[in-house]
Amino acid sequence: MKGAIINCLEELVVNGFGKDKWQAALEQAGFERYTFFLSIQDIDDAKVMKLVGAVCSVLNITLPQAADAFGEYWMCTYAPKNYEIFFSGIKSSKDFLLNMGKVHHVTTATIPNAHPPRFDYSWENDKTLIMKYTSPRNLIDFMVGLIKGVGKHFNEALAISKLSDDSVRIVFP
Repeated sequence: MKGAIINCLEELVVNGFGKDKWQAALEQAGFERYTFFLSIQDIDDAKVMKLVGAVCSVLNITLPQAADAFGEYWMCTYAPKNYEIFFSGIKSSKDFLLNMGKVHHVTTATIPNAHPPRFDYSWENDKTLIMKYTSPRNLIDFMVGLIKGVGKHFNEALAISKLSDDSVRIVFP
């Protein structure tokens, strides 16, 4: 995974719970207390997930709770300031989500070793989208959290349900 993911997680923990909690999570995950990650740096997926697990332990939260918090922070704070161009002209959650494949392709096309997820879309009806997630990382809980964050960013009450390890149903208002 790219360091931007950990940078966002760090901001979330430090801003919400304090630097000491972040440093405790780093140490519990086997990193040095003052480890710094570059945004485009490659970090082994297992190490990132160990750090996520350590954050859950230090904050006494579940993985789905961490995924929801991460998704909201990424969509409402981190991404708008770091990836502003991808929010330009987008007026709704639906438009944003349907653009995700393109965004991942554009943002990672020039980054070596980037392996973003891929998405397929099908409509149950005019308000209900099934979004299929394809990635060897199996981070569907983070996808759910990010979709919830998309709804918060656009101030829309989305009904989101995880259908399987690779599919999510989104009902738009």
